[in-house]
Amino acid sequence: MKKTIAIIGATGRVGSALAKCFAKTGNRLLLMSHNAVKLSTLTHTIRQMFDEADVVKFDCQLDCSWEADIIILAVPHIAEREIAKLIKDVVTQKIVISIANRLDTRFERISSEISEAEELQKLLPNTKIVKAFNISHGTDFTKSVIPKDCFLAGDDVTALNEVSKLIIPAGFNPILSGKLYQCRVLEATQTMLSTINTLHKTF
Repeated sequence: MKKTIAIIGATGRVGSALAKCFAKTGNRLLLMSHNAVKLSTLTHTIRQMFDEADVVKFDCQLDCSWEADIIILAVPHIAEREIAKLIKDVVTQKIVISIANRLDTRFERISSEISEAEELQKLLPNTKIVKAFNISHGTDFTKSVIPKDCFLAGDDVTALNEVSKLIIPAGFNPILSGKLYQCRVLEATQTMLSTINTLHKTF
């Protein structure tokens, strides 16, 4: 069944890479960004890449989320919380995908007893939160013909299965990783990978 997928933060590195991946799946794509120029460029690029792409531009998080079946928050963790407050009333029983890691301005992990995904679930208690794409780099999404591993975590089994089916045609290999509390490990893993990447660039 065709789904309507909203990507909020669509012109960021990860958001734009995800938009290109999902554009080829046959689902309806709602792209939201406050950067009108970059958003127009992205939608134009997608339509050139895929003639059949069903893609619509938005400049409002609320309108975009209201029309969507599944919402991907492709934004940093602080912005994620602000957006959650804005869209809370229109995402009841919908799937909201969080890609955020709790990092400071130096891209180091902020110490906390719970994960960013668990915080988001508190802000959106009537929503099905799924963590995905947080251990991926946006520039890697479209480079390989081999499916990219994507770790998924969430408390709702039905939502996890639905996201798994959704991301396979987009070029990802879903790896179910347990409930939301496992996001504490997933988010810490991304911090470790970023540190390793920085060290390799340094040396």
